[in-house]
Amino acid sequence: MRRRLGVALIAAAFLFGVPLGRERAEAAVVVTIDRSSQTMEVAVDGMPRYRWRVSTARHGYITPAGTYHPQMMARRWFSRLYYNSPMPHSIFFHGGYAIHGTYEISRLGGPASHGCVRLDPDNAATLFELVERQGMSHTTIVVH
Repeated sequence: MRRRLGVALIAAAFLFGVPLGRERAEAAVVVTIDRSSQTMEVAVDGMPRYRWRVSTARHGYITPAGTYHPQMMARRWFSRLYYNSPMPHSIFFHGGYAIHGTYEISRLGGPASHGCVRLDPDNAATLFELVERQGMSHTTIVVH
């Protein structure tokens, strides 16, 4: 009787998504950047959550295609390479390439950067908080 109750509890926990023991319920965040449409989509556990306009690399520069995970995050960052330009809420995903906020909002929706993925500062803050909350290891960034 006791064994059957234990099996039933485990089955119910599995069925209803209740974590057992030391497991933590963490969401998977997938950030998809479409260079051709200059948009970013953010999904959490497979459910679309956000769709934003971005700016990727302008002529003569590249935003590298591929699948990445965040390497480093910085709430406040300034580009040493490009005139100490502010890069608020930076999520670095491939060397010096990052997703970050920009104050050149009028340029969003078209290629404008040296290779980073630029976002409206409010959207960059939202994404930063989401990745910080869910964890870098649970975040995938896809650029195509």
